[in-house]
Amino acid sequence: MQVRAEALDAHLEKSLASLYVIASDEHLLAMEAADRIRKKARSTGFSEREVLIVDRYFKWGELTSTQQSMSLFGDKKLIELRIPTGKPGKEGGQALQDYAANCAAAATADDTLTLITLPKLDWAAQKSAWVTALQRAAVYIDIPVVERPQLANWIGQRLAAQGQSADKLSLDFMVERVEGNLLAAHQEIRKLGLLYPEGRLSAEQVQDAVLNVARYDVFKLSEAMLSGDVARLVRMLEGLKGEGEALPLVLWAVTEEIRILLKLKLGVNDGRPLAVFMKEYRIWGPRERLIPNAIARVTLKTLQTAMHEAAQIDKLIKGLRARAFAGDPWDALLQLAMQIAR
Repeated sequence: MQVRAEALDAHLEKSLASLYVIASDEHLLAMEAADRIRKKARSTGFSEREVLIVDRYFKWGELTSTQQSMSLFGDKKLIELRIPTGKPGKEGGQALQDYAANCAAAATADDTLTLITLPKLDWAAQKSAWVTALQRAAVYIDIPVVERPQLANWIGQRLAAQGQSADKLSLDFMVERVEGNLLAAHQEIRKLGLLYPEGRLSAEQVQDAVLNVARYDVFKLSEAMLSGDVARLVRMLEGLKGEGEALPLVLWAVTEEIRILLKLKLGVNDGRPLAVFMKEYRIWGPRERLIPNAIARVTLKTLQTAMHEAAQIDKLIKGLRARAFAGDPWDALLQLAMQIAR
């Protein structure tokens, strides 16, 4: 049974299932969901807890033996199985299918309750037999990542929960400072709750309290470039440089996006529908919304020139002479990305 994270409390008030699965890359939200399940389990007598972590040395027989072993004092038991990679392997996949079948026989938690935590699974993993078995037998909680467009609203809801509010400019300021780091966003929100009373927060209060704790994802860089958000693009590149991100990886991410834009632009110029091309190149999510505007904004000549300049920057990174650029390769990369953003 699939349950949204927001509906978990309502579910727990009614009953406690024998098996729960949390799949998410948002560590804060996954941790909060797991804490709610643990709290409910403790309140209903699950006083014993065992944690199993799947690593290269893990033996899948431990899972079954832990489930079957009785507590010395006859206490109810909470078993937590953590699969950090989300890849249990062939043996693990079969073990999880068997385990799910055993849990399905007990619709509600009796003496044993199991909580399995996973990262966000890719499309192929979601179609695997072991995931299908868990989704049938468990209360399956798939928590999506809070993307940047949703972050301001998420912060506003968290502030409202502690009796505070802020205007749009203040929320946008917080988004810039905590982008990509939801745990840090949570900490900054809690800090505002400690520093100031309930009510409307001023822009000065927010700016004085909130630190710059953003963490930038190189694979989100293309969103800033495609949307034409120059300020965010500059901020992200400076952040990636400051975090010590590998420059060849950043160049690859930018160049790959330019290469795809060039292919799409050529196809559109030949009269083929853009939607067909985007499906062919498996473009979805935020990029699906941003690419049409980028295609309309950027000329074919700009994209062709950008591909040539990307090759020159690659030479510059490797210490070779580049005709188009000199000096700092990070600055050269910024110039390249700005051509697409503008």
